[in-house]
Amino acid sequence: MYFERKAYQKLLDWKNRYADRYAVLLEGARRVGKSTIAQHFAEKEYDAYLLIDFSNASGEVLACFDDIGDLDLFFLRLQAATGVSLIVGHSVVIFDEVQLFPKARQAIKHLVKDGRYHYIETGSLISIRKNVRDILIPSEEMKIQIYPMDYEEFCLVSGSQMYALNRKIYETGKPIGQTIRKIMRDFRIYMAVGGMPQAVEAYTEGKNFAEIDRIKREIIGLYEEDFQKIDATGRTAKIFHAIPAQLARDVRRFYVPSTIGRMTHTVKEEMISELIDSKTVLFCSNSTDPRVSLSASQDLDSYKLYIADTGLFVTLLFMDRPEIENVLYTQLLSDKLPANLGYLYENVVAQMLAASGRELYYHTWKKKNSTHYYEIDFLFTKGTKVSAIEVKSSGTGRHASLNAFKEKWSASAGELYVLSQKDVSKKEGIHYLPICFAPYLFEA
Repeated sequence: MYFERKAYQKLLDWKNRYADRYAVLLEGARRVGKSTIAQHFAEKEYDAYLLIDFSNASGEVLACFDDIGDLDLFFLRLQAATGVSLIVGHSVVIFDEVQLFPKARQAIKHLVKDGRYHYIETGSLISIRKNVRDILIPSEEMKIQIYPMDYEEFCLVSGSQMYALNRKIYETGKPIGQTIRKIMRDFRIYMAVGGMPQAVEAYTEGKNFAEIDRIKREIIGLYEEDFQKIDATGRTAKIFHAIPAQLARDVRRFYVPSTIGRMTHTVKEEMISELIDSKTVLFCSNSTDPRVSLSASQDLDSYKLYIADTGLFVTLLFMDRPEIENVLYTQLLSDKLPANLGYLYENVVAQMLAASGRELYYHTWKKKNSTHYYEIDFLFTKGTKVSAIEVKSSGTGRHASLNAFKEKWSASAGELYVLSQKDVSKKEGIHYLPICFAPYLFEA
């Protein structure tokens, strides 16, 4: 089943403006929909297309790449091996799972320069050094990041009008009233299902949450297999599984030794780098001086990790059980889980920030005459100002960090937000919004 994705418009822009000079690489985690998007786009926008899936390509197809010095012969052999006839100027070639065959990726430079066809690549774990260390990465390559389906995409495919309704409410700035309960219950469905297309498809088909959870566990299993390929010690997989527990500790940074024991700084950084490259996690770094560019003041040794899909995060929370019972999902949807799940809502805000194309930053600083710290969950820029977000799982509670942030960085501080499950309001310069309104904050 194909779901309409925002990446389609990005591909259309690439085709109309850049495809004669650049191939496009759809980059993202496994099972996020890259291959489906590429094939659907090829079917709709070209007269003919050739799909080469390097996870199961024949030896005859792979042998075509042994010599690309004569491109006339190369294309003749490739079309003969696949049985596909391409039309010059009106066709696209898809290199699916191109990280499995680096020789094809290296050929992109010559193929794009030749100009007969357009090229789409898809790949997972594409940036890991061992996949590309022996090839020349083509400069004739654009990248489009494919994320799990965001809340707007989820609403569209599930037939919900909630996203559009929420936008109208947000634009009025007025309180919602009793409808806030339905709005947040609807949003918690998205949090429970997540944005992985297979899980969303199961939801739209009316499958129960036990079945949806089984699908998500299969996806996590695939990730574990990938991690094992790049790190046979299993420590990378352990770091991935430890993310919910690390966030639950409410510490100022991700602490690797508590997860897998002590190691050298170099080894630790390589493992974290590989995990980030897998696109299964989101990297959030500490910006030490919000008066300047957030990226210019980031502390790369002080960071947090989030799961790229909150639906998978929910499943990871209960991986100790053979299968999540429907009752647990019912409790989540009703906001009656016994544990404090502030970090779960923190994760979904991180996911929405990433889906907007923004890098993730937080900020922490020590209180005067104290061993305790203030912490802002997320920072993002609007114009010349830096806005701050504090995420709450239930009530709006205290927000001393927001007040301290505005006082300390008064010249550069923008809007202050508390995102929770409560109604819209504004008090003492702080905006209180439902968490599901977060995407509207990040729009340009």
